[in-house]
Amino acid sequence: MSAIDFPDDLLALERSAWEAQQAGTLTSEQAAAVQARVTAFAAEQGLDRYQVEMELKRAVRHPESD
Repeated sequence: MSAIDFPDDLLALERSAWEAQQAGTLTSEQAAAVQARVTAFAAEQGLDRYQVEMELKRAVRHPESD
């Protein structure tokens, strides 16, 4: 499990973006929406944005390692 407790909306955004990336259909708008939510969440929680992004990607792309 990730050390960060991600909200469901952020996990859903990242999952959708990851699926789109794998399918070759990721849009810049979709990527920007994820980035904006990551940035907002990091600021809300007082966390480093880079660390939030890395943990989020790990939680979505490699859930078995949690």
